[in-house]
Amino acid sequence: MRIAVIGPGALGCLFAARLFLADNEQDQILLIDHKKERAELLNSRGILYQSTETPQCCHIPVTAEPASIEPVDILLCCVKSHQLSSTLHSIAPLLNYSTLLVFFQNGISHLKYGEEHTLPLQVAYATSSEGATLLADGHVKHAGSGHTVLGFLSPAPDNNRKKLQQLNERLAYAGFSCSVSDTILNRLWEKLFVNVGINGLTALYNRKNGQLLTSCAARGKLKTLVKEAEAVARKIGITIENSPVKATLNVCKRTAGNVSSMLQDIRNNRPTEIDAINGEISRLGKELNVPTPVNDELLSQIRNLEKRKK
Repeated sequence: MRIAVIGPGALGCLFAARLFLADNEQDQILLIDHKKERAELLNSRGILYQSTETPQCCHIPVTAEPASIEPVDILLCCVKSHQLSSTLHSIAPLLNYSTLLVFFQNGISHLKYGEEHTLPLQVAYATSSEGATLLADGHVKHAGSGHTVLGFLSPAPDNNRKKLQQLNERLAYAGFSCSVSDTILNRLWEKLFVNVGINGLTALYNRKNGQLLTSCAARGKLKTLVKEAEAVARKIGITIENSPVKATLNVCKRTAGNVSSMLQDIRNNRPTEIDAINGEISRLGKELNVPTPVNDELLSQIRNLEKRKK
């Protein structure tokens, strides 16, 4: 199989490197970047994957010209949610019915591409709790193992279901814990609850995940943020099996030393994914007449923080 990973960020480099290091002779791994200079750098130096003190170098082919490569079987889209529209435009030459596109974005703003059938191919969705930190361009540190879930929002043709199962097998072969789910929408919302409660607050307070639990004010806001999101989800009809608040608090404890992706973005003066996370709860709340005042406030605070960082 030919598998292309779009986006040399932390998650993109992690999946590309581990699939490459699995050394499955049947597969070819490619990496797609939107920056020509960075693509040239990564081609000459390789991707550095670090899970121990000594990083491993992966000479994965990298291109900034999607039209120049032959068709691929699977595209793993690992860019940030706010980059998705421009990314899909740039990779348009690769989007056809013979390819399966798998979205790995945080939040739920990207669901529209599957719900509205706006793309000329079948799309699948993934949610992953793998921990990855980008130490420098093309240098990723595997910060902690998690689980990756893959699935379709609606029934898919046999050939696409087969490709998704093959991807699951490739990821397992590369050492990832992974599975295919018939309820991927519920799984995406489960992760959304966690991101709603943790990411924005860590960015606002400049704290690691676990430090949200040491402040009564932060802990209280976390609970309210998640409860508002849960109310929105129930109004939509999302099946909720376990307490989202308890699950979010458990993630805080389990990842106490982690620097969230949103806090990393703020510290590095990059746009955040606040609109795809708390912003979606705020938007849906207004549409459904479900009050979300704490999510509304956090959305405004992070947007202002982004402006001050420019």
